[in-house]
Amino acid sequence: MRGRHGFQGPRRGLRRAGPGPDAGDPALADADPDLLLRVLCHEFRTPVATLTSLTRALADDRSPLTGDDRRAVTALAHDQAVHLADLLRVAVAGSSALAPATRPAEPAAPLAEILRAAAVLVPRHRRRIRVTRRAGGCPVPERRTRQVLTNLVENALRHGPPEGQVGIHAALRGSGLSILVVDEGRVDAALVEALRRPAPAPGVSGLGLWIVRRLLAADGGRLHLHRLRPRGVALEAVFPRAAPTG
Repeated sequence: MRGRHGFQGPRRGLRRAGPGPDAGDPALADADPDLLLRVLCHEFRTPVATLTSLTRALADDRSPLTGDDRRAVTALAHDQAVHLADLLRVAVAGSSALAPATRPAEPAAPLAEILRAAAVLVPRHRRRIRVTRRAGGCPVPERRTRQVLTNLVENALRHGPPEGQVGIHAALRGSGLSILVVDEGRVDAALVEALRRPAPAPGVSGLGLWIVRRLLAADGGRLHLHRLRPRGVALEAVFPRAAPTG
């Protein structure tokens, strides 16, 4: 990841696409059992898909991995296994970590470490990562931030053009840590509705963004939608500068 300021290019084209959602709506304070099950099923997809890709890379004799590659793959596999263990603990407890009123204690980690796991979801030739040195060293809640970033990256991959670029840009800005996940798609009515909806719709459509809003609210943060000019979508997760870790 580069230590340069990565916002000058993307931010020239930013245009806020409507008011930001109120992720702290009291109506969202308690998740019912059906919603908890849908959330868990949704969140299991990312670590399972990532572990499948990593094990495939390890087993591919046509493209031997270097020692550094193997160490990186091993570290990422460990991260995803830990994420699965966290999800299983939530399932066994029968309660959600998404409620702002009940922030569980969790360790903090430098943002740069968490970005590495999110970035590997994007094929190398489509990936654009720019993070300032200060932002990369900023401590953030490890599990919640990992979920926020992986959900936003998955959303960009799912809804952007199949071979479009996906960017992750992070910098300290004012009193907050700002992380942009950018793709080359368009802002449409379905996306705007998903970000304004006070509760998730049935099924899994829009559920990932609802989870992101809940996780950000747990740390006093917000999610903003921007249109890029001439084309593109940026979802911006904003954390307070000193994000609480529990």
